[in-house]
Amino acid sequence: MDDIVTELSEGVLRVELNRPEKRNAMTSSMYTKLADVFNDAAGDERIRVVLWHGAGDAFSAGNDVKDFLENPPGPGESPQARLMNALVDFDKPLIAAVRGAAIGGGTTMLLHCDFVYAGESTKFQMPFINLAVVPEFGSSCLVPLTIGHIRAAELILLGLPFDARRAAEFGLVTQVVSDQNFLQLATETARNLAAKPAGALQASKRLLKRSFREQIKAAMKAENEAFSVQVRSEEAKEALTAFLEKRPPDFAKTRNQ
Repeated sequence: MDDIVTELSEGVLRVELNRPEKRNAMTSSMYTKLADVFNDAAGDERIRVVLWHGAGDAFSAGNDVKDFLENPPGPGESPQARLMNALVDFDKPLIAAVRGAAIGGGTTMLLHCDFVYAGESTKFQMPFINLAVVPEFGSSCLVPLTIGHIRAAELILLGLPFDARRAAEFGLVTQVVSDQNFLQLATETARNLAAKPAGALQASKRLLKRSFREQIKAAMKAENEAFSVQVRSEEAKEALTAFLEKRPPDFAKTRNQ
């Protein structure tokens, strides 16, 4: 079974994360495949809009922790970095339809979308601090840029979960809709955009991102370097092992190491 499924219809490329049994948790190979999908879509004139969603009852639970421990990202080129670069450079409209879990990367990847339709059941969280790592996908820049430093500190330094309504208040989602209609509304928006003049649409998106694109790229580079160091720390090893063992982490024992 393919863990990334794509379908092109009437100028709209539908991209589905397809590991419902794992709540669409991301593996290294999925990051690489997804980066290729976006890079290919950027150069394909048949594709005017991309619609992104998850199979089953979740958008994405973030990194697959077992795979992540086996393949931790480095400071430079990595599967995660490839997808980050593909997203920040993507000039066609990108629409996400989300419900259920949108955790870690499942939240931060959405920061690169132009429209996010969230089902009422959606639960967002950026729990990087709880895993003894740091924010990624440019979120250390994009979140405070969008909602201000004080609110960003609450979400990133405390790693608190927040629901779809609060995400809408923050301006992190376009609209909260019923779990039954979230994908339908996102599809209608995608078709509406696909009917608009493609050249003007892409030029307009480039202009919207022009003032902060380089700022985001700089943030991603700094995040990747810090993440690479932190993920190899004793704190992170304890946090990630505790996560897999379904127990609370004990950071006290890492302080003397």
